[in-house]
Amino acid sequence: MDEGDRPTDADGSAGRDEATEDGSDGVASGGSEDERINNEPRVDPRDEAGSPERIDEAGGSDAFGDSDAGGEAQGAPESGGEPAFEAAETAADESLLYRFRHDREGALMWVREMLASVAVVLLVGLLLFGVSGVWPPMVAVESGSMEPNMQVGDLVFVTEPGRLAPDAAENGVGVVTHEVGQEVDYRTFGSHGSVMIYAPPGRTGSPIIHRAMFHVTEGENWYDRADERYHNAVDCESLANCPAPHDGYITLGDNNGAYDQASGLSPPVRAEWVNGVARLRVPYLGYIRLIATGQVELNEAMAEAVGSGLPTAPSVPGTATAAA
Repeated sequence: MDEGDRPTDADGSAGRDEATEDGSDGVASGGSEDERINNEPRVDPRDEAGSPERIDEAGGSDAFGDSDAGGEAQGAPESGGEPAFEAAETAADESLLYRFRHDREGALMWVREMLASVAVVLLVGLLLFGVSGVWPPMVAVESGSMEPNMQVGDLVFVTEPGRLAPDAAENGVGVVTHEVGQEVDYRTFGSHGSVMIYAPPGRTGSPIIHRAMFHVTEGENWYDRADERYHNAVDCESLANCPAPHDGYITLGDNNGAYDQASGLSPPVRAEWVNGVARLRVPYLGYIRLIATGQVELNEAMAEAVGSGLPTAPSVPGTATAAA
């Protein structure tokens, strides 16, 4: 039947069409394995693991990231390098300071002790200068003309003229003469009167440290006031520096047999020639000064200090000099 075949044909054609469409779809979508493999985009295994470019890019980014981080990590010590270096230096300095203060042996200990000794000496010297008003505030006795009241090697503390002057000193120098000292019973260094340090004009050696005996005025005939034990003159004309050429002090070393003015050592001592007045002596300490300046040999100092039988050079008679 035509009408019956038509549906069949229609169905059949429809079926074929459907089959064709399905087949075409199947071929298009499915096809053979080769066609599908060929049609599918190829995936490079390197792409799955990451291409070198990708790895480089990733790695590059990581590398740059790491390098940035590393740069920051390296930069951090650089930015903090100076404080770290300064901290290390500070620690080293503190360690050196600790050793300097606490070491009990080695070079640092010797340096510390030496500096401490020098500092003590300077401090004592400054204190004495503040009290005495004259520099140096101490002198060393070089010769024996003031024995036994002053010995060679004594260190004598001196004050400037007029400072710490006793009431018996009726002058601006602060000197009490032997003559006045007998009247008021003023004694220093084993006898009446003051011991003064003076240097007459033109003297090239050390200052003289002798006792002031009495004061004379210009033109005075002081022969009658002089003790005949300390000169060999028979009158003023035969006595040196008589009459007095100017105002000044007649002086004498305690161990001497003649006045300084009678022996020609010095004219009457003017007030302006007086460098200081002796106040106190410390035995033996003056040897340090005398040995350092070569005025006394070490064996002489040892002989005087310990009383040994070592040979010593005889002291120069006539003048007790003071090494400043």
